[in-house]
Amino acid sequence: MITNHDGISFDFNIFETNIVNLLILNSLVFYFGKQFLTKILVERQQKVFTAIQEAEKQLELSRLRLEESEKQLEQTSIVIKQIISEAENTAQKIRASILAQGKSEIERLAITTQNNIKNAEIQIKNKIQKHIVSIAIERVSIKLKQSITADQHKLIIENNISKLGGLRNEY
Repeated sequence: MITNHDGISFDFNIFETNIVNLLILNSLVFYFGKQFLTKILVERQQKVFTAIQEAEKQLELSRLRLEESEKQLEQTSIVIKQIISEAENTAQKIRASILAQGKSEIERLAITTQNNIKNAEIQIKNKIQKHIVSIAIERVSIKLKQSITADQHKLIIENNISKLGGLRNEY
């Protein structure tokens, strides 16, 4: 035993300090525990890999749905422009025919035309609103599916990590 003046001592007798026993015990634990830990880590890696692949598939499906929704939005925009163009053309034709008739006919047709235009505008606005709502709902559902997929991915990883931690505590 070596002692210095600060009160710190070192014992270099390997038989009294059980260094050999500790080395043997550590070697056995490492040798037999290595296979067990390797198996657990490989299983965990496979589960995480599978979860990542599923998340990537869901992401690709969401991208495809988003592209389809964007195409539908473009088509709807074209239809809306056509409806507006047709409404404008119709309004111009109605105005031309109203001017051709008498004053009393002009007043009567003007009132009728204004009502028709208002009704057409209301119908167009209703159609546009319904379409915008359906597109918004579809986009929201796509975003929800994406966020759910991320949460599921996170939950799977956390569960696997907690299982690995639970196995260490048992041994």
